[in-house]
Amino acid sequence: MPIKLPATLPAYDVLSKEGVMVMPEDAASQQDIRPLRIGLLNLMPKKIQTENQFARLIGASPLQVELSLIRMSEHETKNTAAAHMESFYRPFNEVEASGEKFDGLIITGAPIEHLPYQQVTYWDELTRVFDWTQTNVHSTFGVCWGGMAMINHFHDVPKHLLDAKAFGCVRHRNCAPASPYLRGFSDDMVIPVSRWTELKRAEIEAAGLPILVDSAETGPCLVEDPEHRALYIFNHFEYDSDTLKQEYDRDVAAEAPINVPANYYPDDDPSQPPQNRWRSHAHLLYGNWISEVYLTTPYDMSQIGLSSTDLRK
Repeated sequence: MPIKLPATLPAYDVLSKEGVMVMPEDAASQQDIRPLRIGLLNLMPKKIQTENQFARLIGASPLQVELSLIRMSEHETKNTAAAHMESFYRPFNEVEASGEKFDGLIITGAPIEHLPYQQVTYWDELTRVFDWTQTNVHSTFGVCWGGMAMINHFHDVPKHLLDAKAFGCVRHRNCAPASPYLRGFSDDMVIPVSRWTELKRAEIEAAGLPILVDSAETGPCLVEDPEHRALYIFNHFEYDSDTLKQEYDRDVAAEAPINVPANYYPDDDPSQPPQNRWRSHAHLLYGNWISEVYLTTPYDMSQIGLSSTDLRK
């Protein structure tokens, strides 16, 4: 939660420049509180596992959050019971037609990164989702393939196939300590990585987008898109302790080519239980995102997506 200080107090500017949450007294006195509406567009095959991962992170906030589960309208999952999908998910077509708005939306990854975007069966609908966020969502968080797809749609930044899978726990550096999304972050951190594609640093910078978290080994990780009120993360802070193990064991059982995930097991020994070294930063990132949404979203949800010109009318 932010600290309330007089705007004229020297500490206000000092803390603001350091990325500490501060709020002037007049803004605090006028602030109304209501539950935040967060949508989860779940593109992953294991829906329940993914729901748990993201709900755990956004639910750690002291704020009241209302989570809505959304799916692609025509795509049917083969890995989650139909009864679960029918009970808890709404198709995007229905959400779009309702005209409802959200304070935040998380768009997950999907195990289809080897495909060109246009060959994804639900690509046309997904690009409608991206455009819909500009009028109906205050802040969007694109994760892994979801973030890659979104940055491609809005900025034409391409993904590039890797010669070998980037797989393991990779050290990253904090490139923007004063960013509100990185409050409390260390100078460097470990983040799970599991992907066959990458985005080039130079191409993201050419699009004018700030890179908040980066890795010398696996490239950009967290990118901010202020124009579209979005964050894109290409790695997996949301992973459980054993998620990389599940992926590794699956590929070993299928006799698929796979390396032991780097820096994940003690001494890189898969017979040992894996170590979670990213949990605290995961909670920080998603807690910071929820806090920033809370501080900036309109109390009147009908105003979400409106430009400053529209709001003055």
